Parts: sequence; C-alpha cells; structure tokens
Amino acid sequence: MHKFLITGLAATLAAAPALADITVAHVYGRTGPFEAYAAQSHTGLMMGIEYATNGTFEIEGEAVVVNEYDTQLDPALGRALLAQAYGDDDVDIAVGPVSSGVALAMLPIAEEYERILIVEPAVADSITGEAWNRYIFRTGRNSSQDAIANAVALGGEGVTIATLAQDYAFGRDGVAAFRDALAGTGATIAHEEYVPTDTTDFTAAAERIFSAMDGIEGDKRLFIIWAGGGNPMGAINAMEPERFGIEIATGGNILAALTAYRELPGMEGATYYYHDIPDNPVNDWLVEQHFDRFGTPPDFFTAGGMAAGIAVVEAIRAAGGTDTEDMIAAMEGMEWETPKGTMMFRPEDHQALQSMYHFRIRVEDDVAWGIPELVRELSIEDMDIPIRNE
Repeated sequence: MHKFLITGLAATLAAAPALADITVAHVYGRTGPFEAYAAQSHTGLMMGIEYATNGTFEIEGEAVVVNEYDTQLDPALGRALLAQAYGDDDVDIAVGPVSSGVALAMLPIAEEYERILIVEPAVADSITGEAWNRYIFRTGRNSSQDAIANAVALGGEGVTIATLAQDYAFGRDGVAAFRDALAGTGATIAHEEYVPTDTTDFTAAAERIFSAMDGIEGDKRLFIIWAGGGNPMGAINAMEPERFGIEIATGGNILAALTAYRELPGMEGATYYYHDIPDNPVNDWLVEQHFDRFGTPPDFFTAGGMAAGIAVVEAIRAAGGTDTEDMIAAMEGMEWETPKGTMMFRPEDHQALQSMYHFRIRVEDDVAWGIPELVRELSIEDMDIPIRNE
C-alpha cells in the first residue's frame, strides 16, 4: 500500500515513513482554480507508478513513496516547496506543477539542487525553451504541440483566424506557437485578443474580435486557448458569432469543460487525450481501472499524470537507481509506453514527443459532453516540434 505526504509552508498534514527508499515529490496546485486538473494529475501519477510496478509500489525491492506539496498556484510558494522537497526532505525526483507560471518559477530550483523535475502538466513552450535547464524533463505536451496539431486541424488556404487567450505564459506562448504553426498552412491571423485569467465577461473582447473580422471574406474562425473557469466559448457562442460568419474552434479539454462543446456539434480542433481515442494496453488498463474505482472515464490530466508516473519508474529502472546524472543519461532519448502510446524524451530539450489527435465534435443524447471523435492521429513523425532552447 502506498503512503503519501501532504505538506505546505504552514503545516504538515501527514508524515511520510522515515525509512522510505525512493521518494517522489508531487509539487502541484491542489487548491485554487486548477484543482480539478491537479486532482486528475495526482490520480494519474499514482496509477502510473502502480501500473509500472505491477501494483507493488516497489522498484527493484525499494519502496516508492510520493510526498504531496500544495503550491496553491503561487509561484513563490512553488519555489519554496520545491526547495523544501529537495533540501529538507531529500526527495529523489519531483513531478509538477499544474500552472505554467508556477513551473517557470520552479525551474531554477531544480538546477540549484541538481535534481530532476518532471514537468506535468504545465504547457508553456518556455519551460522547455528559453527558461529550460538540463534537470528539466516534461511528459506533458508543450504549446507548440498543441499549436501545430490545431494548425493542421484548422488551417488552410483562405482561412482567417482570430485568437482569444489568457494573458499569461500559457496563453501568450500558445498563441505565439499557433501563429508560427499556421505559417505553412495558408491561413492568416487577423487579430489576437488577450484577457485576464479570471475573466468572466467576454463582451468587450468578443466585440473587438468581431470588429477585426468584419468584412473579411472566406472561412473565419475564432481559436480559443483557455484553462480553468470562465467558459469563453459558451459566452461568445451566445453572442452569435455566426452573424459575422465566424466559427468557434478550440483544442481539447477535461470532461467538465467538454459539456460546453455540446453546443457546437461538428466543431474541429486537436486534443491531447480523450479516453476513447488511444488504442493500446496502457490506456485499456487505465480506462478499465478508472471506471472500476471511480465510476467515470479517465480524464485529460489523468492520462498525463500516468505518463509521468510510468516515466519515473522507467527512468529509475534504466538508471539502476536514483543518482541524478545516471537518470539524466537514461532519460535522454528514453522511450516508454503511456496511455497515449509511445512517448520519447527528446535529448536536446527533454520534451516528450507524443501523438496528438485531430477531432470533430459529435453529440449523443446520453453523453453529457461533446464527444471528440477522432479524425486523424497526428503521430510524433507528423509534427515538427521546434527546439526553442537554442
């Protein structure tokens, strides 16, 4: 049976066993606007370690213990907690966080302590780009993977696109990568709109977008990059963008967010994961076990957490232990099986290369969300993901 520690700067809620052999820190935003993402990520991490160790939570006879630290989505707290995990608690490897802003604050701590941080699920390109260091590996997708997959799904000659995104690293990196990815498709971007992360009234932003797209001929789409609450897609759809000939488009999301997609049957985009899409033994196990334990399918970030958990186990096995330099050598170029199929850590920037999925929304009466039906799997070979740390 696995045990785990939940810690913060203010109080320790539970204590880890004193004689743990292998310790993994999960430093992530358990509370705050992204707590749904965080809960999925942690469930997936634990199921990944369970799967990779055949339920023993042991690697070569040594127990694996996961300690939890709640960043509360505060970059300064994330830095302090990662330093606590590496310094005071002497963990062997860390995983997290949820927020790109918190991740960027944490990266220098991994370098300072010379310990590995597996970033999952924070997305910003800069994490494995200009802010990267050699102790950072990422199992989650980056903004370029999202962008290139969505550009393939949405781009084309004569297509004009406006973007709406949150005004922080996730949104701005996402739009920058999307703009670059569209360059080879024949599509053009007419307008970029950035709003605060906690925006709930999208009227002014939508009016600026409609104005920028007014009078443009051909196919027009509004591509939305969003994380957390607010539901910009539903709010803007209620303003009838079709009056201006504009179709809404967006990438994949968690099941709770996919409920809004029911309003847009036929909408296309690209997603990181949907439980019915991948066909492989790891995903089969995850789907079956998640239904058995929770009565629901695994979600977007559950799959990502599982990929990270399996990567931790496979890296330690390949390295023959938890020595950081040995693990880095083992992980550069490492391939391993995940719910999405094979992933591979690219040696140059330690970004996990992985499949993405072009989808079209289908609506069924007995399903509470819009179903991302597979149009085409975009494999590692189908996407030329830029190396941005050079």
